[in-house]
Amino acid sequence: MAITDIRAFAHLTEVDIDALGHELDQIRTDIERSLGQRDADYIRHVIRIHRGLEVTARLLLCASRYRMPRIPGTVMLAAAKSIEMMELGHNISHGQWDWMNDPEIHSTSWEWDFIGPSAHWRRSHNYVHHTYTNVYGMDEDLSFAVLRMTRDEPWRPIHLIQPLMSLAVAAGFELAIAVHDLALERRHLGIPRNQLGSKPNIEFARKIARQVGKDFLLFPALSGRGFRHTLAANATALLLRNLWSYLVIMCGHFPDGAEKFTTEHLEGETRGEWYLRQLLGTANFTAGPVLAFLSGNLCYQIEHHLFPDLPSNRYPEIAERVRALCDKYDLPYTTGSLATQFWLAHRTVWKLALPDRLLRHTSDDATETRSERKFSGISLTAGDRFIRQATDPITGARQGLRAALAAAGSSKRQADHRRGRWFQRRWIGSIAGQR
Repeated sequence: MAITDIRAFAHLTEVDIDALGHELDQIRTDIERSLGQRDADYIRHVIRIHRGLEVTARLLLCASRYRMPRIPGTVMLAAAKSIEMMELGHNISHGQWDWMNDPEIHSTSWEWDFIGPSAHWRRSHNYVHHTYTNVYGMDEDLSFAVLRMTRDEPWRPIHLIQPLMSLAVAAGFELAIAVHDLALERRHLGIPRNQLGSKPNIEFARKIARQVGKDFLLFPALSGRGFRHTLAANATALLLRNLWSYLVIMCGHFPDGAEKFTTEHLEGETRGEWYLRQLLGTANFTAGPVLAFLSGNLCYQIEHHLFPDLPSNRYPEIAERVRALCDKYDLPYTTGSLATQFWLAHRTVWKLALPDRLLRHTSDDATETRSERKFSGISLTAGDRFIRQATDPITGARQGLRAALAAAGSSKRQADHRRGRWFQRRWIGSIAGQR
């Protein structure tokens, strides 16, 4: 099942975790003190890039009865919408630029180009998801309410279709997130679903009308005889943005190594343990400057969850210091290529569509769901050193979770080898007996 004791899982003491928390607090302090003109220039430059891309795309699509401008117009519009959602809407709504005191670029005033109201998203995402990251039963983003992403969730026959459901969520990611946020907003305010005239429902309906009217009526109408072509181009751009945002989110939250936790862990959780949960519960993917920019720098999902309200353009330098801390405390820093992380996330989607009895590993040592009980059966031949000592007696290096995982893997391989040899002897013996 999910992790109930993060200290035991991480193989760190209370003193270690407190020290880790203080060092991460120091990173926050250093970045906050260094914020200045170059950071303000960065976000204003991003806004100019986004607006330039969108205006150019719209102008090209006004001539959409011609194929030549229609294709680059569609691609540019998809890029503009991705930038607005990721680097602008998502990050500004996190309060990353509130320190500028610019009323235009502020979390309380920015309304993103998205079908759901920003206010709904801020409550469900900023508060619920980032406070209770990957805590089963608390973090509604853990499964988007329709996918089974941990064995803590009991299997139901409906899960058999979740590989298909994941495609539907990807294609309609904008709507799925908006409906998800609306449900959490109603629940927070104690408003029944059937109360159609409630404030959240009215806000949601107005935002839908605005977005649909803009992308599917106004701009296509401005194209005149090219209405149908512009309509198709806008729909394609939205689809591309949805698929891209879904891919980025999946790679940051669901590949192997992004751990899950139980509500028991939350009892008395310290600041250091909160940091540790964010670090262990998220994953990065490698990206160059262009890919990082298009993802809103969410290729640094670990850093984003550690410091969600620090400017995203600072994540690369923060990542260097976080990696160093992971080395110091012998903690895994989960990352990989975009293709690898996406494959691992979707392997979990397909795997957990099946009942647990058909799965190979137990609920404590599966790649997508593991806990501190994973280490209880390790033979002390492989794990004696890190179980009994905090440092390697030979090298003096700290032995934490990375050493524990390596020992667990070694122990498992040894057990599989012994089991294979036992079956081999039985098979040879049976052949010899027949002769």
